[in-house]
Amino acid sequence: LSSYTEQEKLQIAFKHLLVKQLGVHGLNENHLSIDEDTMMYIIRHYTREAGARDLERKLETIVRKILVEFLLKKRKCKRSIDTKAARKYLGTLIFETSKKEKEAQVGVVTGLAYTSYGGEILSIEVNSFVGTGRLVLTGSLGDVMKESCSIALDFVKANAKKYGVSAEIFEKTDLHIHVPEGATPKDGPSAGVAITLAIISCLTGRKLSADIALTGEVTLRGRALAIGGLREKALAALRSGIKTIIVPKDNKKNVEELPI
Repeated sequence: LSSYTEQEKLQIAFKHLLVKQLGVHGLNENHLSIDEDTMMYIIRHYTREAGARDLERKLETIVRKILVEFLLKKRKCKRSIDTKAARKYLGTLIFETSKKEKEAQVGVVTGLAYTSYGGEILSIEVNSFVGTGRLVLTGSLGDVMKESCSIALDFVKANAKKYGVSAEIFEKTDLHIHVPEGATPKDGPSAGVAITLAIISCLTGRKLSADIALTGEVTLRGRALAIGGLREKALAALRSGIKTIIVPKDNKKNVEELPI
């Protein structure tokens, strides 16, 4: 099953979870209110899940602490929760949302990933240095993603002239492909297109826009195959400040399913 989007979690929180927790603890909207920005802050920084159970637990924590304040006579008027208050009641932020690169760079491309809790942007970095043609892969990559890196490099080698890359460079240069946040396992074929462009950018010295994200599996012939989880990936890009994404042509039918 697809995970809830942030907007869906927002509506679930206001229409069901918060109302439920207020009722369970003998409170109502006259005792406590949370605005949309704060609720989204809680969703993004204190939960990372496909459903909404952990979100309900976080709201329960806030409601219980407010109830204690009422019982101890520390508060007699309605409590309006803002982001500062949410942090006070829930403690240190648990999760940080990924942010897009600030400027265009050589060898750096933003990819899109689909995880068990939704979509996420993925920064892919490629660097080159004098060597013997080795390919170095780091960033806790799974077998399928390692294959995507090899396929992307072989495609660039086969089409070096087309992209303005000297064929001799592959014999005298080592390439290092890295996906940051090495503690997080990453796998799947849909980063192939982004990896290919990152390699071409690195070898030609051409910068890639930081305002664009890409997704798609790449083949040895350079075809971009359709991917899954487009809705989650698109929302992840938007959440990170990216408003333009490039997807395989075969995913055109899925664009109509994206929330407006």
